[in-house]
Amino acid sequence: MPHIYIYSPSGAVRDKAAFRRGIKRLQAMGHEVEIDSAALAGVQRFAGDDATRLAAIGRAAASGADVALISRGGYGISRLLPDLPYRPLARAVDKGTRFVGLSDFTALQLALLAKTGAVTWAGPALCEGFGAADAGDAAEGHGGKPMASGPDEIMLACFDDLVSGVGEGTGWRLPAADIAALGGKTGTLAHAAPLWGGNLAMVVSLLGTPFFPETKGGVLFLEDVGEHPYRIERMLTQLLHAGVLTRQKAIVLGQFTEYKLTPHDRGYTLARVVAWLRAQVKVPVLTGLPFGHVPTKVLLPVGAKIDLLVEERDALVLWGHAH
Repeated sequence: MPHIYIYSPSGAVRDKAAFRRGIKRLQAMGHEVEIDSAALAGVQRFAGDDATRLAAIGRAAASGADVALISRGGYGISRLLPDLPYRPLARAVDKGTRFVGLSDFTALQLALLAKTGAVTWAGPALCEGFGAADAGDAAEGHGGKPMASGPDEIMLACFDDLVSGVGEGTGWRLPAADIAALGGKTGTLAHAAPLWGGNLAMVVSLLGTPFFPETKGGVLFLEDVGEHPYRIERMLTQLLHAGVLTRQKAIVLGQFTEYKLTPHDRGYTLARVVAWLRAQVKVPVLTGLPFGHVPTKVLLPVGAKIDLLVEERDALVLWGHAH
């Protein structure tokens, strides 16, 4: 029976119902779920003070679990980076613990990669992933239609692949604009290239610090939530001017959600930002990766060597050798 350890390294859990649903669903899937003693702690917006959250991360590293899964993102790991238990975390990875999370968790993932080279997994959090309300849990929407449908099936299948150790890659259908931008360049775009990235705001926040992985020849994947396209472009510009983007084999954009365009934008959309990015770099820029603050998300091995291929309209990220 796979052992899942739940802990809270970032924001306080406010949605206790989602927390309980997530636990029950993991148990119904046949997992042994262990809940950290401070998982529901709260100090201001955080899941406990800094010392409490550092101790929780240390307990997750010492748990011997198959998967250490964050309860939620939010904010809080950045202030812990100088004091993270890097060696215990890396030893836990070597012994088989898969650390899974997204959003604020990107800071821990990239810092651990920079300090130790350990591979972690970009994937769901407990509350937003496994704790998603279904028709029986949610309030009725307009017209009596349910407002939610529970955890996404693709996310669940990818998590099952991770736990069972059979996952070897993922793929998605590319938009026609991507194929046109490639100009007929298909096949292998990157071979044995380190996959890295995550939440764009967190990636940029680490620039100029000892916690930023100086990855060359990699495949950089990015996503974000609640950021207007001009803010996304501004962060991409910072990565560009810092020389990060031009050192990669490819850039893969996931889902950028929950922003609102205004009349002032006058046609300035996320698609325009992508077109601008392609004009700045010579490396391939792919879009549509099913990852981000959305229900349908794949799991990705941050720091692992992967192959990136394009076959007709399909993009493939393969990491079978990571296991």
